[in-house]
Amino acid sequence: MTDFGSGRDGNPATAVENGVVDTVCFDLDHTLCRYTRPGSEILSRAFERVGLETDAPWTVDDYYGRYRTYLEESSGADDLRRRCFADLAVDAGYDRETGRAVADAYGEYRDREAVEPLPGARNVLETLATENQLGLITNGEPGMQRAKLEATGLDAHFETVVYAGYDTAAKPSAEPFERALDALGSTPDRAVYVGNSLASDVAGARAAGMQSVWVPHGQDVPETPDPTPTYRLEGLAELSSPPW
Repeated sequence: MTDFGSGRDGNPATAVENGVVDTVCFDLDHTLCRYTRPGSEILSRAFERVGLETDAPWTVDDYYGRYRTYLEESSGADDLRRRCFADLAVDAGYDRETGRAVADAYGEYRDREAVEPLPGARNVLETLATENQLGLITNGEPGMQRAKLEATGLDAHFETVVYAGYDTAAKPSAEPFERALDALGSTPDRAVYVGNSLASDVAGARAAGMQSVWVPHGQDVPETPDPTPTYRLEGLAELSSPPW
């Protein structure tokens, strides 16, 4: 575990010094759970389905990188993917219908319940729940995210769930964090947010005035993360002994 030791103003966080944290909120995808089949495999099959066997005009990282751009304007996960893939297809020199066809194939192959908790997730939630109230703040279509929570059995641990991009603006806006804290009767100085994304999770927590715990899960870790999280963990299991 790395303690970057900075609060939202760049000074040691008061909540860390006083030990008053009693609220822990989490991201879902790639923080608490993951698909049992990687997105890259699903996308490859979708390309084959529409006749692009020898060509991969975009990657699953391209999709994930643009995902939150479409959250607020889409009516659901399938609509979001069709909008995103249509734009990715145009960027790659294809027509929009090709992108939509890939999106439809991707949706058919993707089993929303084929998910599993990340190592340590269940134990961490059970441990933290003994002294903290827990919330979930996730960028994602409510039906899809609820299916993941139910499939993994993690849903019972959370006192509130905010589907950012649908209930509120998408992360990294401060709004979903504020919504969760309000539902939990908590305040930013008493709260910590745990996630895997610097751009969405750490930035969003910082915007809301919360401490952040970054768990990169195999991502490349820059020498100086930007924005700077309060803590960086090597793995989720480290939260069994909270660093704050």
